[in-house]
Amino acid sequence: MKWKKVVTIGLAAVLSVSLLSGCSKKSVERVERQKIAADTSEAEPNEDDTDAKEESEKVQEQEVPDDGKFHGKWVVSAEYAKGRVGAEDTLFIDGRGEKQAILGTVEGAVATVWQDWSNQEGKAGDEKWGMILEPEQLAEELSSLGATKDKEIIVLGLTSDGWGDDARLVWELLAAGYTDVKIVDGGYKALKDAGAPTQFLASKPEPAEVKIDKIDYSHVMTTEELQKNYEKYKIMDVRTDEEYNGAILYEEAQGGHLPGAVHVRYTDLFQEDGTLKPNKELVKMFEDAGFSKEDSIVAYCTGGIRSAYMQLVLEMCGFENSYNYDQSFWRWAVVGEVE
Repeated sequence: MKWKKVVTIGLAAVLSVSLLSGCSKKSVERVERQKIAADTSEAEPNEDDTDAKEESEKVQEQEVPDDGKFHGKWVVSAEYAKGRVGAEDTLFIDGRGEKQAILGTVEGAVATVWQDWSNQEGKAGDEKWGMILEPEQLAEELSSLGATKDKEIIVLGLTSDGWGDDARLVWELLAAGYTDVKIVDGGYKALKDAGAPTQFLASKPEPAEVKIDKIDYSHVMTTEELQKNYEKYKIMDVRTDEEYNGAILYEEAQGGHLPGAVHVRYTDLFQEDGTLKPNKELVKMFEDAGFSKEDSIVAYCTGGIRSAYMQLVLEMCGFENSYNYDQSFWRWAVVGEVE
């Protein structure tokens, strides 16, 4: 059947052209690594330290540029990230997973999904499901990716069109004791649009030993703590209007929202191009919703992904007493009251 052979060859040619046009092996100008220093705030403070911290916070607030962009220590521009592609001391992790990476990812990136770093025993809503893995288990996952603590780790994801997977992974890395971890403002799309070299399929990881002594729960909210001390916290629901108003979209045990939860959509963090809104605009949005920087704020969504992004942004905007409820509504809908 000659015509079938011709069609097959034609389709192969079209696919080849599509692949070649979508994949770019560009040379980029390398930029110097911008290291994030370790947080030493856990040390016992004295009066001088407290005064210095307050002064530092004032300076930081004054130094945030009013340039229409977001500025935060765990967020880097697409241009910066592009300049780190190929650097030996930088590891790109595509948090969209291997299936998405098939269609294109940053050159040299390895891929994973948040589920691999979380307890998946049973089903969504079960007692431990969705929580950060225990130190030894998480260390195994990170070892398999070659994600050592001495490296700069830049995580990719989707922003307004996605779930905030990149931030969930960064949030877990911070809890595991990592410091130099970052997400790209605007996600993978912004990085690709900036001209970063790309490839089809994720790269094969180069395993390396990772040790995690403990998980830092400073910005993690558990179901048990929330049930015990609910009145201590202000609750922020970052889901869609439908979800907040009771729609059951993801096999939740029931619809609704946590009692008294204030609705601040995850998608409201972003500008039209998928990059974050400027700091001042976001602070005003949080304050207009009734949150202050002195409040203890618990952000939640369906499974602690979008709310991880929200927690990191809150913290970078000065709302330091903020927490991500990693089990989120999937678990609360099983054990708690809803409105």
